[in-house]
Amino acid sequence: MSESPLKVWLEKDGKLLRLRLARPKANIVDAAMIAALQAALTEHLSSARLRAVLLDAEGPHFSFGASVEEHMPDSCAAMLKTLHALVVQMLECPVPLLVAVRGQCLGGGLEVAAAGNLIFAAPGSMLGQPEIKIGVFAPAASCLLPERIGKTQSEDLLFSGRSISAEEAFRIGLVTAVAEDPEQAAVAYFDEHLAGLSASSLRFAVRAARIGVLERTKAKIAAVEKLYLEELMATHDAVEGLNAFLGKRPVVWEDR
Repeated sequence: MSESPLKVWLEKDGKLLRLRLARPKANIVDAAMIAALQAALTEHLSSARLRAVLLDAEGPHFSFGASVEEHMPDSCAAMLKTLHALVVQMLECPVPLLVAVRGQCLGGGLEVAAAGNLIFAAPGSMLGQPEIKIGVFAPAASCLLPERIGKTQSEDLLFSGRSISAEEAFRIGLVTAVAEDPEQAAVAYFDEHLAGLSASSLRFAVRAARIGVLERTKAKIAAVEKLYLEELMATHDAVEGLNAFLGKRPVVWEDR
């Protein structure tokens, strides 16, 4: 049996759930990673003592993104449904979900990070949704980013596919703080601001902050998933872009 792609443990007397992507250096968000994250959240989020979750990653990069192979026409429906189920599970997390980012945080990796609450990033980290560059779009990010950073900033990232630095991400509100050691910064935030709170009352605060956002995002995820699967993946250029990426060859757009 292959080693789990995720490390899971409890700290702070059971008050902090630690989740660590453990397939460096890419930490690809593939079916195995998604399943491991779903299982860990399902197992631990019901604990009455829990006050927060901290998601980080081994290696120099948080994640290069989702598996491009799993985005191909014969497998993308299953992949999208499971990824979107994970995003919804994270949005419904009853306690604050902190994320610590280093290096590249791209594509499906940024979608997972953006489904959390507070993002702590190392200087020089790069965050982006490059999907458009290979002829597709980022479904979950199309729903999550407008809620986090507004229409103008999110459309810039979604339409251009460009990556931005942690410092720029902080300026536009995508990142909560830039810190040399983002994991330690997240733990320090937990210690100072969350550890001493009532876990019960904190859950109500999280629910209150998500009212409206959760309903809008879930409805939009269903709509963009349908758009992606039924329309985008029926086009020449979407399939061409994916094939060119996997074949490491120049893409040939036909604009159809």
